[in-house]
Amino acid sequence: KKQAEKAVHQKKEQSKTKCRKARRRHINLVAEFNHRQRKNIWLETHIWHAKRFHMVKKWGYCLGNSPTEKSYRACYRAMTKHCLLQDLSYYCCLELKGKESELLKQLARICSTDTGLTFQEAYCLSGRFEGSLNLYRADRYPEDMLGPVTFIWKPRDGSENRQLWIWVHPALKQDILEELKAIFQCSEPEEICVTEPVTTSIQEEKQVEVFTSRGNKRKKEDKEGERAVPVKKIIGDGTRDPFQSYSWIAQSTGVVISDRSMEILRYRLIGPSSHSVLTETLKAASVQTV
Repeated sequence: KKQAEKAVHQKKEQSKTKCRKARRRHINLVAEFNHRQRKNIWLETHIWHAKRFHMVKKWGYCLGNSPTEKSYRACYRAMTKHCLLQDLSYYCCLELKGKESELLKQLARICSTDTGLTFQEAYCLSGRFEGSLNLYRADRYPEDMLGPVTFIWKPRDGSENRQLWIWVHPALKQDILEELKAIFQCSEPEEICVTEPVTTSIQEEKQVEVFTSRGNKRKKEDKEGERAVPVKKIIGDGTRDPFQSYSWIAQSTGVVISDRSMEILRYRLIGPSSHSVLTETLKAASVQTV
């Protein structure tokens, strides 16, 4: 009897590996992709690059490094005659909101007119053009350089409050963010970004219920008739812990600094056909005034 019970316990469990059709369902793919992004975040174009490039893990992201086939001539031809697109979404975006005078007053401490334009350059301040400059520690120019950044102002809307986006390399983000928080005295977190793990367990599947129009509960099903599992998108980026604060406010001036990394995508178009590609891709919306 002992040998028989022992044999039952030693019997291999039935394989739980899903068939390929089940693995390729959209909801299962998204859950798997989120699971694979625990250490290195993917860009929106990751799947396209992963099929055609050698991928490397840098700065908390998974980026395409070099093509798997010789495409240098094709890229050169696109840059000189057509249009070449690059995904720069791994660059980090820092958003500043507040009174224009207060923003310019403090930002003048981390840059200098001796190196070129500053944040208060007229054609950049209007919001029509993007500017670039080098940042330094507050009142430390020409020593303690932080690194190069690009910036763009949101066009004026008639109020004294302005909005500024500063794009920095992920390797420089923490130093520049800490310096901005120091000069604006933003120490109080305004919001906290809290993420929840992807729901894949059986117990959590049982909790997925929706209400019908009659008020009865039923299990939410997908096209295959199985219980659908809600997949939560990963919040955060490769340079920030998802459980850390991502927005800070200065109590004295009301200036708000927000970390918008991976929330605003950034692409670079190179070539003579760039403007025509944008014109055909982006359609202007009709503005209705009340």
